[in-house]
Amino acid sequence: MTLNRTSLTPRISGALRSPITFSVLAGLVIGALFLVGTGAAPLTAYSAVLTGSLGADGIGSTLSTGTSVLGMALALAIPLRAGLINLGGDGQMVLGGITAAVTGLYSPLPAPLTVVLALLAGMAVGAAYAALAALCENHLGVPLLVSSLLLSYPAVSLASYLARYPLKEPGSSLPQTRAMPDGVALPAFGDSTVTIGLILVVLAAAAYWFTDKRTAFGYEIRMTGLNSRFAAYAGVERRGLTLRLMSVSGALAGLVGAIGVLSFPYRFVDGSLTAPGYTWTGLTAALLAAAAPLGTIVASFFFFAVLAVGGLAMERTTEVPRELTQVLQAIVIVFLAARLRFPTKWFSRRTQESGAV
Repeated sequence: MTLNRTSLTPRISGALRSPITFSVLAGLVIGALFLVGTGAAPLTAYSAVLTGSLGADGIGSTLSTGTSVLGMALALAIPLRAGLINLGGDGQMVLGGITAAVTGLYSPLPAPLTVVLALLAGMAVGAAYAALAALCENHLGVPLLVSSLLLSYPAVSLASYLARYPLKEPGSSLPQTRAMPDGVALPAFGDSTVTIGLILVVLAAAAYWFTDKRTAFGYEIRMTGLNSRFAAYAGVERRGLTLRLMSVSGALAGLVGAIGVLSFPYRFVDGSLTAPGYTWTGLTAALLAAAAPLGTIVASFFFFAVLAVGGLAMERTTEVPRELTQVLQAIVIVFLAARLRFPTKWFSRRTQESGAV
């Protein structure tokens, strides 16, 4: 028992001393001070966030939101693991969505096969568009950060044009395509808005974890992210790695867009995929978790999705604006960027005391 406690204590103290733990706790404390300043009870507000997002009435919305947030977080975490930043998630996601809409509207196949084809088509277009950004860096010298971001604008504009003119629903005042034919939709769980898209995203997360922890390719990715010059010296070909990772990243972003179209309201609505800010929320979650697979899952669901949905319940219960949850997220990111942590001496003293018992 003593040996187990001795071996576990450094791990526990290391986790508690990590910048992530410090950042989250600092965000909660500063958020509580904001709540006190507005005259609200911090415990009541935080309880409303948890109840509203994880309770019976809110868990469906949290899982639906978490599907998109986790999908985009994975899409951006994969290249980020190698030190590559993909800022073109909006364009890749929107192209995946509009491609899925076109496939669903015009495919002559039966409905189940059309759904599969729409998902694959959205992933293929997203992968191809992300690969274009990688080619711009590899062969034209345009930094990936710039090429991926700038390529988003024509993609979003093209999807907007298609939804407003050629594919627009007749008689509708909204910029949206026609509804998918009967049966062309992802199966939902019961009467909720949660679809099988959640399972697809979780499977993608499992594949990312397995690749990262159990394969030589995952080791190359991590090594490149830690020290790109050493990875190149060890034989990792940077251009090929960039192209492969961006293709996978774009495919996942396109999958998120296709899931959004094949779920309620079963059509492409201009702005519906970009307005919630899934790309930037996903990037923030990936940064918070340092692009680690399990950390990305936890940050996406239990930090960003819970706060996004629970903020509405907090606003109803305490009359505190839901924007406070965005303030909490911003505070956590600021502290994380500063890489602050709990003092080492305090934890060393606690470790010695626990070891002496």
